[in-house]
Amino acid sequence: MSKTATKEVLSFEDFKKEVLNDYKIATISRECSLLGRREVLTGKAKFGIFGDGKEVPQLALAKAFQNGDFRSGYYRDQTFMMAIGAMNIEQFFAGLYGHTDINFDPMSAGRQMGGHFATHSLDEKGNWNNLTAQKNSSADISPTAGQMPRLLGLAQASKIFRNVKGLEKHTHFSNEGNEVAWGTIGNASTSEGLFFETINAAGVLQVPMVMSVWDDEYGISVHARYQTTKENISEVLKGFQREEGTNGYEILRVKGWDYPALVETYQKASKIARTEHVPVLIHVNELTQPQGHSTSGSHERYKDADRLAWEAEYDCLAQMRLWMLANNMANEEELSEIDNASKKEVLEGKKAAWLAFTAPFKAEQLELVSLLNTIAASSPNKVFVEKFANDLAAIKEPIRKDIITTARKVLRLIVKESEKVQLAAWITAYTNKIQPKFSSHLFSQSDKNIASVKEVKPTYDETAEDVDARLVLRDNFDAIFAKHPETLIFGEDAGTIGDVNQGLEGMQEKYGEFRVSDAGIREATILGQGIGMAMRGLRPIAEIQYLDYLLYAIQIMSDDLATLQYRTNGRQKAPLIIRTRGHRLEGVWHSGSPMGMIINAIRGIHVLVPRNMTKAAGFYNTLLETDEPALVIECLNGYRLKEKMPTNLGTFKTPIGIVETIKEGADITLVSYGSTLRLVEQAANELEAAGISAEIIDIQTLLPFDINHDIVKSVAKTNRLLVIDEDVPGGASAYILQEIIENQKAYKHLDSEPQTLASQAHRPAYGTDGDYFSKPSVEDIYEKVYAIMNEANPEKFPSLY
Repeated sequence: MSKTATKEVLSFEDFKKEVLNDYKIATISRECSLLGRREVLTGKAKFGIFGDGKEVPQLALAKAFQNGDFRSGYYRDQTFMMAIGAMNIEQFFAGLYGHTDINFDPMSAGRQMGGHFATHSLDEKGNWNNLTAQKNSSADISPTAGQMPRLLGLAQASKIFRNVKGLEKHTHFSNEGNEVAWGTIGNASTSEGLFFETINAAGVLQVPMVMSVWDDEYGISVHARYQTTKENISEVLKGFQREEGTNGYEILRVKGWDYPALVETYQKASKIARTEHVPVLIHVNELTQPQGHSTSGSHERYKDADRLAWEAEYDCLAQMRLWMLANNMANEEELSEIDNASKKEVLEGKKAAWLAFTAPFKAEQLELVSLLNTIAASSPNKVFVEKFANDLAAIKEPIRKDIITTARKVLRLIVKESEKVQLAAWITAYTNKIQPKFSSHLFSQSDKNIASVKEVKPTYDETAEDVDARLVLRDNFDAIFAKHPETLIFGEDAGTIGDVNQGLEGMQEKYGEFRVSDAGIREATILGQGIGMAMRGLRPIAEIQYLDYLLYAIQIMSDDLATLQYRTNGRQKAPLIIRTRGHRLEGVWHSGSPMGMIINAIRGIHVLVPRNMTKAAGFYNTLLETDEPALVIECLNGYRLKEKMPTNLGTFKTPIGIVETIKEGADITLVSYGSTLRLVEQAANELEAAGISAEIIDIQTLLPFDINHDIVKSVAKTNRLLVIDEDVPGGASAYILQEIIENQKAYKHLDSEPQTLASQAHRPAYGTDGDYFSKPSVEDIYEKVYAIMNEANPEKFPSLY
């Protein structure tokens, strides 16, 4: 039997004490909301979105929430975080102010606005904490319903831990799969497609998930009649109610102001989800929002007098207070004492948070003012430097922008003076100290990042024969699944038939449906499954059938996965591997290469573009030794091409961020990746016959890009550069060119204009001719290179046209 929250029967006095403590937490949370709004309106904070009106149901949720459980919620769950002991008053205000010290704002170190909550899954070195010994909150994101796909994966992880053998040693991630994933969302956001996609997927998968809908009838100013059919999400979802012999949900409804009913409902939901491993939906209605949606406006503009009067009467704190009085939990005097004490605690906590937030700024202000006065003493521009120093000193509440802006403006004034050296050094040191507070942890900074894995080349028997390239992938996945019991793969057609290109042939039969599984046609939640499971210590590979279909999931990749380490200042991670296939094949929807969009949307995720399946297999082996997320794009037209079968399957590793020179040359450097390289190689062979020696470089990974700066070494030798890409003009080719010309300073070595050759601006048309006239062809590459050489030496290479 699973370990559920079986509490001993409380005496009335103990029960009363617990209720009064709940009320105290709720009043503190409410006072934080009220005072927090004031801090925004007075300019101390930039924006506020608070949990007032939702306090009592969150108390009930917190009571059912156990160690090991995970929350995936939305930006009004402050009372819950306080109730589980994951946030105090000072931390609440530190988040509101944007304190960049993780010790003061443990939610995000100032990287997210207040109301976005997280706990620490990792220590300061990036190592996993014992997740079963703490209550866990996955880091919130603002896009409405964006928390839903991740929630599915957090819940599915419990099912995997319960059913897959070989995971027994991972006791710091799960207690035999007994954990519940708890989701929260505002009722208006249930209109989003991500909500419905996740609800459906959880019903199919039957995972231990409890979904709370906080229903206050509005989405900002828009009433539920414009949001939801029947104005009632639980009515809409009645068809999901489980019945004997079917899958589905247990659907519960409860008033958001009814404290005892809320506690009972959440205990029931916890028991069902935890013991039966099925999803539960709790529709918490008749809630209020006393201050409106946010500090951006007043709800009096869109709520009539009757609604406002009802909200005043049915405010959950007011109703809880009436219930406590009616049931002799406390008298008016005792409750007033709690109210007054809460106000005092919040005020003191706010003051302490503001002092801690501003103290470093004032110290830095004094430091620069002192330096500027020293510089002014011997400067020909003394009057002007002193004015800058005095103006900075006069700012009562300086921020770092004020400080560094002043320093940089003064530097312009004294650029011809000897004192500029001292000020320039201060600016550099200050920037090096402060910039990481805003820019660290886009990628892993642990000892398991990609730099920790060294290349291991594939080895071959002397008698190795050529095989279909898909078999290299298949047999390498076989080695991976045997070696790593925490690894699993899922996606459309990934299970029974072994994916559409047979790269997983026979794997489900060998390793079971929990580890190699089919998924519905729902790309966003396939990604969400992977994110959530990766956040709980598993190593999922989420398969998106074709690269073009990645657009369904790009928002989740961009807003959630790519930012996770960054927005938690390195305290959460999800080392998810996303597998897909793309580039050249047939038609508009199966041969796109929207690489520019992808690489610019998902900074924080590595983008790997192997030219063949051996390279791809090596990337999977590498990634499983790291703790970073990545997208691997296999060549769609490469599965039936021939490659030799390595003997060291599962252990050879393709390096990440390292380019490969696949042909030496002297006249021009040709840079490309993926399927296009085969055309580049053919064109280069034909160019040799014309007396042009081309060097070919395979980028291999777009993110990160050529970390050793090997491409510029080639350009220094050939003095000419052409980037060939099958993305649209100005897509990935523009990014590649910037990396080479600007970041690697290749312009110093060029004797000819650096150029790009991309596809047409439209999607590729259907058929072989559609491919030829839509994307770079061998002839296009040949003629582009020839034209560059013609410009350099027209006598040797006369114009073709």
